[in-house]
Amino acid sequence: MPRAIWTGSVTFGLVSIPVGLYSATEDHTVHFRQFEKGTSDRIRYRRVNESTGKEVDYDDIVEGWDAGGGQFVIVTPEELDSIAPGRSRTIEISDFVDQAEIDPIYYEKTYFLAPQGEAAEHPYALLREAMQRANRVGIATFVMRNKQYLAAIRPREDVLALETMWFADEVRDPSSQLDNLPGHPKLDKRELDMAGSLVESLTTAWDPSNYRDTYRERVMELVRAKAEGQEIVTETEEEEGGEVVDLMAALEQSLASARNRKKPGNDTGGSVKTRPDPGSMSKDQLYDEAQKRDIPGRSKMSREQLEKALREAS
Repeated sequence: MPRAIWTGSVTFGLVSIPVGLYSATEDHTVHFRQFEKGTSDRIRYRRVNESTGKEVDYDDIVEGWDAGGGQFVIVTPEELDSIAPGRSRTIEISDFVDQAEIDPIYYEKTYFLAPQGEAAEHPYALLREAMQRANRVGIATFVMRNKQYLAAIRPREDVLALETMWFADEVRDPSSQLDNLPGHPKLDKRELDMAGSLVESLTTAWDPSNYRDTYRERVMELVRAKAEGQEIVTETEEEEGGEVVDLMAALEQSLASARNRKKPGNDTGGSVKTRPDPGSMSKDQLYDEAQKRDIPGRSKMSREQLEKALREAS
């Protein structure tokens, strides 16, 4: 059983539910250590005074806020501790809102809430079912690791999920950040109808298992091949994509490819399936197909090499 990273209570009104907070996701990014090139010597980082070049002990480091113009306001750990929000063991739901009203940009990280003890199971289930019936999520604040969080609590199947959220002043306004927003130009009806048809053709039921981190898979294939002493040869590839010259022609070609595309999760098992033409596939799709056919050396192949290997395998 995983260990709760926070324990306390969820409250709504006068009802208090003891809960534990658990991470709902895990990062599968491939991580590497750093070494000096040509040696087996590890690279390590130290805290160094830039004026003296001497290493500084962690206890002798204070924080400095950049006030601009090369000026910094120095703040000690003790001063920060004196105004910290303090330990809190309560996630207090202050409001319930319609989930559809929350822009996903406000969501930061997902956790699971689990009842702590048998006595908590009944009120936990009551809150979960009441929110499901009303199609509402609870908005709350709580403190974890000396930081205050805004959170949305929502029912997810048999569990309550807690999403930490960005505060309003932490979400950037695109009009002030981007100087090339397209606005609302007049759109050609034929182009719009064609784009709508393309969206329809690519529409399928959401199934997260249909999507994989193919880059991570290739990295692990590369690492395993090198560990086994295989010679690795890579080619510099030209970047895909570019400026669209004829938008209508691009839409028509995309729509034709989409109609021939085998949608994820649509296998019936009884129909005869035809393999897509490698020339109409992206590099990720080519790699996936090569992986299905167990084509050796696929992790080192360029797009053209993958396409050629698939044609030869056919």
